[in-house]
Amino acid sequence: MSGALSVVHALDAAGSAAAVSAAPGLVDARNICVDFYLDGVRQRVLENISLSVPKGGFVSLIGPSGCGKSTLLKVIAGLIAPTEGHVSVGGVVPHEAAKRRIIGLAFQDPTLLPWKNAIANAAFLLMTADETISVNDAEARAAAMLKLVGLEGAERKMPSQLSGGMRQRVAIARALALDPQVLLMDEPFGALDAITREEMSRCLLEIWQRTGKTIVLVTHSIEEAVFLSGEVHVMGGAPAHILETLPISLPQPRTADCIAEPAFKVAQQRLRSLLIEGHQRSPA
Repeated sequence: MSGALSVVHALDAAGSAAAVSAAPGLVDARNICVDFYLDGVRQRVLENISLSVPKGGFVSLIGPSGCGKSTLLKVIAGLIAPTEGHVSVGGVVPHEAAKRRIIGLAFQDPTLLPWKNAIANAAFLLMTADETISVNDAEARAAAMLKLVGLEGAERKMPSQLSGGMRQRVAIARALALDPQVLLMDEPFGALDAITREEMSRCLLEIWQRTGKTIVLVTHSIEEAVFLSGEVHVMGGAPAHILETLPISLPQPRTADCIAEPAFKVAQQRLRSLLIEGHQRSPA
């Protein structure tokens, strides 16, 4: 069990500092604070959050509902400006990274256009971002991404003809069609049933292994975080901060069999304990 314990050894203060090294990662956030205002009263939502994701890394953010995970992801995406601190993605500020198509986004709601079929939906963002691309070239790229997510043969189906899992696959293909370096995902499988969610997790892991994309995932699922991630950042508190960064050193490529490994179980237990701590520190 000592090997399993080493997999999930909690970072001490020195280790936490080392996790955000002097050399920035492809995604690099330093001392991020975010304030919102409610009826003119300042409320601090995020407090002094730092994290670094190397190129090709896969990290997850977990924590109690409403603790600020999605807010942090939106800061990284350039959708919310931090009150304090600095973020870079691919060496530039997030807004510029979004303009350069360094960032791709996938959310819990796939938000497909109901009057467009799967291939047209998958090509939509690419055609919006690049006015010089032809419809044929955009749809060729979209078709390749639909194949990557397991939807070959469903290109002409309308959203109403697709299951929830299939619609989410289209949304992921739409983000991948931009060929981003970084894929930001906010609870993309949260509305799916348990079995479909497991299938989508395996699909995402295969996409990551085949493309080498850098992925930051917000999830509420402990098992999902352990199965997919190289590192898990546990958030909690009011204002939210990172309680602990947990490395997950299970071997790659991962299969369903790794769920039965002792190291997997130990990681789950540690994350569950941290989530309980996060709930105790966060407002109800």
